[in-house]
Amino acid sequence: MSTTDTAALLEDAADRIADISRADLQIMFRRAALMLRNSGSIAFEDDMEEALRDLSGEFGMTRNNMIRFIVREWMEKNTYLPVHDLDEDGEVDGNG
Repeated sequence: MSTTDTAALLEDAADRIADISRADLQIMFRRAALMLRNSGSIAFEDDMEEALRDLSGEFGMTRNNMIRFIVREWMEKNTYLPVHDLDEDGEVDGNG
């Protein structure tokens, strides 16, 4: 659901507050709270937002943490940041 859809739903609910059930209000408020919590100063096109949501879910990260992760990975791979090497003397699980 986009920000404008949520805003329109909330405005409509405010116009007919007596007719809205408590359960519907709770759903709208929760959606709005999630959008506010996950919003940042960066806005992307819908397809990019959808991809970010999918990736965030797969990685178990918030939208903002996923963006930070992607940018860090890109900067490391393009040598704008130093790559964090594994300690050769450290323990590693699995077979290599």
